[in-house]
Amino acid sequence: MESSIPSPLRVFVVDESTLVRERLSRHIGPDGAACIVGEAEDVERALQGIDETDPEAVVLDLRLIESNGMELLHALRDRTDPIVTIVLTNYASEVFREASVVAGADYFFDKTTEFDLAMETIARLAREKTDGAACA
Repeated sequence: MESSIPSPLRVFVVDESTLVRERLSRHIGPDGAACIVGEAEDVERALQGIDETDPEAVVLDLRLIESNGMELLHALRDRTDPIVTIVLTNYASEVFREASVVAGADYFFDKTTEFDLAMETIARLAREKTDGAACA
């Protein structure tokens, strides 16, 4: 029998910068409606971590160590289980935005000017999923 208690939105973070990953950890889910279940700095570790943690959302940068976020978007798009993908990057041109959407991004935000909007989007996704439930 499945529990009727809503669970928090499970988020995996992929960014080459430790500082950015730490900042995201502080901003995602302070109310408990979302939880960071893992993080990585490259595509290989991201895919391994995503397989291990089964997140519902992935926040990723386009610039990664020894790889790029487009590779990850393509890999996630080809999965059978849907994962919401949120690109948060400094590469904010329309060319990158359009390429990200074609590659499978659900959302695209500029780190420098749209960080708060990205956090609001994650909070909204968490509220929609959990109806206000908190992380354990």
